[in-house]
Amino acid sequence: MEHLSQKIEKLKRRKNAIILAHNYQVEEVQLVSDYLGDSLDLSRKAAEVEQAIIVFAGVKFMAETAKVLSPRKRVLLPRFDAGCPMADMITVDDLHDLKEQHPGAKVVTYVNSSVEIKAESDVCCTSANAVKVVKNIDGHEVIFIPDRNLGAYIQTKIPEKKIILFEGYCYVHNRIRKEEVEEMKKQYPRASVIVHPEVRMEVIEIADEVLSTSQMLQYVGQSKNREFIVATEQGLLERMKREHPEKMFLPALRPKICSNMKRTSLKDIYDSLNEEKYEIILDDAISKKAFAALDKMLKYT
Repeated sequence: MEHLSQKIEKLKRRKNAIILAHNYQVEEVQLVSDYLGDSLDLSRKAAEVEQAIIVFAGVKFMAETAKVLSPRKRVLLPRFDAGCPMADMITVDDLHDLKEQHPGAKVVTYVNSSVEIKAESDVCCTSANAVKVVKNIDGHEVIFIPDRNLGAYIQTKIPEKKIILFEGYCYVHNRIRKEEVEEMKKQYPRASVIVHPEVRMEVIEIADEVLSTSQMLQYVGQSKNREFIVATEQGLLERMKREHPEKMFLPALRPKICSNMKRTSLKDIYDSLNEEKYEIILDDAISKKAFAALDKMLKYT
């Protein structure tokens, strides 16, 4: 019987489709994808490629961003129930309340947010460029949403500005504790500690490097060190192990898993391609406003 991955390859060619997968996806999905990366890198790739159908193996806000940047292409999300709890923590009403409480403050929105929230923002940012965006945007007061941990990290880098935080967070990164990293450091004293800026400040304070997922991949590839404690979702460590088998990649004590990211299976990819489901459909006006916030990010970085 033909393997599912082979069927997917045939479907891709027949339907002029491409598969983009986030670094946190299960390994079988990573292996069948055409491109692996973080959410914004993949959305940019969606805009660049010639294929008419984009199968986005990630969570909903990522597929929405790809659609915003590629409005003429069909963007499919293999599991429509794959959401992002952090993105769901803030509503448009919440943002309106923050704007009323802080008139004149600029709104900087992390890309890990819904298209509706992006549309209500002045500019978007990624974990890699958040500090640059907030530093370069006009104004002393900045409403940063939705991730309080990333916002707190930005505040340490830009003390001259007032960062107004929302109480959102990534439940996966927020679970990583200082004691876990310290325990691993005792076991592997030569290991470099690299952490994602979505972790708590107590973890950031003991890190050797604070990096986005794409920056982490670049760092471990260039570093002469052979041991790394990587404080992020386990899917990225699996990719690191494949690409650098000569090096050791260790979680923060126990592997941290995003159940939403892990929902997408190879069967879901096949079904999505075969039945062309679930297509991302966005309101044109909201999509254009979200595009403007994403586009402005380039101005500030």
